[in-house]
Amino acid sequence: MRCPYCASEDTRVIDSRLGDGGESVRRRRECVGCEERFTTSEHIVLQLPQVIKSSGLRERFDEEKLRRGLARALEKRPVDVESVEGAVNRIMRQFTHKGEREIPAKRIGEAVMDELRMMDEVAYVRFASVYRSFQDLEEFSDEVEKLRDSLTDRTGKVQLSLFAGGKE
Repeated sequence: MRCPYCASEDTRVIDSRLGDGGESVRRRRECVGCEERFTTSEHIVLQLPQVIKSSGLRERFDEEKLRRGLARALEKRPVDVESVEGAVNRIMRQFTHKGEREIPAKRIGEAVMDELRMMDEVAYVRFASVYRSFQDLEEFSDEVEKLRDSLTDRTGKVQLSLFAGGKE
């Protein structure tokens, strides 16, 4: 590692610590030449798969686009930033750990809907209405009914507040 102060290539590591929940390593270094100290950070560089759009075009996997889509669906909803980042990380891991070179955009959309279903039912319905391009009220109503059924526990009681007027 080259010293940012004197450009010497002779540096030594003084301390190493995990950061970002184990996703990176932070190293404190000291230059042997000028004795200045500086910090470096190591991150895993993953080869992200290409996304195959419905039109057949291919584009690189865009983590920011994923984050923006989740944030848009969760706008003005009581979900903290850590939950959104956790969802982004789970989705990214799902597609990077399999080693696939290409994935259909539809699979990413379904993964986003799965995460939203667990986080916030209103955000899920928002995202589903745009993602699935509902043509009429019946399609929208069917999706809400599927969500209601998936959130109903074994005793038949609805778990989340969106359907307070529903099954009891």
